[in-house]
Formats: sequence, C-alpha cells, structure tokens
Amino acid sequence: MKIITAGARPDKLAGSEYFTGRVWQTPVIEAPEPARVRALSVTFEPGARTAWHTHPLGQTLHVLSGVGLVGLRGAAPWMIRPGDTVWFAPGEEHWHGAAPDSMMTHLAIQEAEDGRVADWLEPVSEADYARDPA
Repeated sequence: MKIITAGARPDKLAGSEYFTGRVWQTPVIEAPEPARVRALSVTFEPGARTAWHTHPLGQTLHVLSGVGLVGLRGAAPWMIRPGDTVWFAPGEEHWHGAAPDSMMTHLAIQEAEDGRVADWLEPVSEADYARDPA
C-alpha cells in the first residue's frame, strides 16, 4: 500500500506545446508496472483546451466542475458538465477543454502502453473550437 497525501503532488501549469490557454494539471496516480493506469486532475481556464490527440488504449474523462467541451474530428463539439463521463476509444482523434465562459475540471484516466499515454497532433483551430455544440 502507498498513501500519497494531499499536497504531495504539486499542481503544474501545462506547456503550450499541447494546450491552448492556461491549463493546470495535478497528478493523481501513476501506478508502477505492471499496472498501467495514469490519472490527472486537469483544470482548464475559460477557452483553454488540449490540442488534437489520441490515446493508444483510450481515455476516460469524468467532469468534476464547470462546463466544458469535447470534440471529435469532423464533428461539432459536445458540452459536458459535472457528473458527465466521456470515453474515447483507442486511436480516436479528439480534444477537450473549457467552454468559452467557464472554467472546467475533469479527471483524466488513461493507460500507458510502452510508457506512452498520448500521441499529440496539431492545435485545435479557433473555427473548430467555436462551432456550435451538438
């Protein structure tokens, strides 16, 4: 057993390489092998979002607070709210972030494959972000 006390995992401002706007990440768990689970609490300031990306083994998001958006390639984004859970299949190109006028925090859960949890693509364009939600 290992207990990680509150405050032992510092928040970190995410880099602009994979995010647009200000995004804060707080590690929750990076389980040692042979386990593969990785989880982060991620807080997006209004309008902030990830770049397009995929996950080799898929990803689950669980919204904790605020209002957010999730998008799939070629589709209008969907609005997500506290209590919503989103599953992205392995290899599915997607993005997620806060709505334009709200912060949003979600728990992001994914598994590592050969140490890799995500494959990052290009930033989400303003046009893709601004599409009316489905």
